[in-house]
Amino acid sequence: MTERRYNRRRVLAGLGAAGLSGLAGCGGFTGDESEQTGTGTDGTANGTAGGTGDSFGEFRGSGPLAEGRGDVGGTPIADLPDLSGELTIYLGGGEGGLYRDLLARFERIYDDFSYNARESGTSDAANTLINEGSASPADVFWSVDAGSLAAVANRGLTAELPSDVVDPVPEEFHPENLWVGVAGRARAVPYNTSALSEGDVPDSVMQFPESEALAGAMGWAPTYGAFQAFVTAMRLIEGPDATRQWLRGMLEAGVTEYNNEFLVSNAVADGELNAGFANHYYALRVQAARPNAPLDLAFTSGDAGALINAAGAEVLSASGNQELAFTFVRHLLSSEAQEFFATRTYAYPMVPDVPPVGGLPTIDELNPPSIDLSRLSEIQPTLTLMRDVGVL
Repeated sequence: MTERRYNRRRVLAGLGAAGLSGLAGCGGFTGDESEQTGTGTDGTANGTAGGTGDSFGEFRGSGPLAEGRGDVGGTPIADLPDLSGELTIYLGGGEGGLYRDLLARFERIYDDFSYNARESGTSDAANTLINEGSASPADVFWSVDAGSLAAVANRGLTAELPSDVVDPVPEEFHPENLWVGVAGRARAVPYNTSALSEGDVPDSVMQFPESEALAGAMGWAPTYGAFQAFVTAMRLIEGPDATRQWLRGMLEAGVTEYNNEFLVSNAVADGELNAGFANHYYALRVQAARPNAPLDLAFTSGDAGALINAAGAEVLSASGNQELAFTFVRHLLSSEAQEFFATRTYAYPMVPDVPPVGGLPTIDELNPPSIDLSRLSEIQPTLTLMRDVGVL
């Protein structure tokens, strides 16, 4: 655990304002978050290496964490079947351009490929697909949240993905092959290094309400979808009674509420908080703008606090373009697309042969809990519990 936190400090300390081309604000099923990208106004990539012979120049982000990576593993686009035809793609939570930017890159590569994109929040997109049923014009649902993908799949509306699509991805990120993760994000604890040492942050999230070092100095964003997914994971792992007790304990310990987890991470950097709850990339985003901020990340181990959620894609069973849709999903898992997610959003690549940026610990090193991510769609009991406790 100590080594993992040391690596994270090293990453944060090495980031300057130029080191971040953009971060994806990936949220939960009911609290949609927008995406942010590192593209210029002309739609081309900031800091790309186009014209240098770098096959990733159209996809790789800029800054020190992207420099020197060279070729990565996985399957390059050149080894995939061509994209040829037109797809209707429902984009869940893709506001701000991340999805559109990657789609535009595919369109530039393939003259015969085009797409119709319908953008909305994750829950809106999932509910639209469920209401449309077999009459939906959608070929692909691409969403920032596993819960929304599962909600559609659980209605029997998605096609089973072929093995050549899902095999590169760890099994937990393609349950029953009804959807597949394309980028991951880890729950983390941003903490102020001027106020806390790494040993002050408990290794178990369940110990946080009793921690003297965190009393009256913790922050959270309970209306945020990512936080609600975390509480859902806790409810599934620990049970509703233990989760209720944890929420009450945090309230009694004087936790402070914020509107989103970027604000939580900023408040930690400002010294308003000693620590908080947030997805891992928000601390990187803060540090990119404020490289000298006293900010680091800690990770709990094997519990809901170590949850890794996933953005992913699924193919609709009613689609008349399933083969093209399957090939499109394969492109989201190509070496180039995985490098795009890793270096432009600091997400975790879903293909193990593509490393995370800047020495980030791998998913296995983070020790996430064993949980069926499709069950994160079971959000209503979580919301009821949070309201009963007075968190919402």
